[in-house]
Amino acid sequence: MRLTSFTDYGLRMLMRMASAPDRPFSTAELAAEFGLSRHHLTKIMQRLGRAGIVATRRGGGGGAVLARPAAAIRLGEVIRLLEDGQPLVECFASGPGGCSIDGRCRLKARLRSAEAAFLADLDRSSLADIALPALHPA
Repeated sequence: MRLTSFTDYGLRMLMRMASAPDRPFSTAELAAEFGLSRHHLTKIMQRLGRAGIVATRRGGGGGAVLARPAAAIRLGEVIRLLEDGQPLVECFASGPGGCSIDGRCRLKARLRSAEAAFLADLDRSSLADIALPALHPA
């Protein structure tokens, strides 16, 4: 399974935030740290905020913090959220362009099972399990 860059960047942000859960992080700071687009990270942060994974505050001393303890945020939950609307294969998508061999295909069920197993395995791990080591000033 290949995850989108949206999910990859979201996981990086959360791993960093989990390393200092009481400290607010700005998207500008995270973008600079990882060499990523601030605009792209803002979109990811908004989705994480709407889902209650991060909480954001504007203004001085503002930024984003984890809305729940890192141990309570399951990796499968994050990936489902960030990959929403990104089917594993085109035939999983609804609407036009669906599967031309639907009803006869024996691959689709196996792929759905594999995807479910992948996410179930990630549900056994939390953000705390993959938090980046805390940075200490030199």
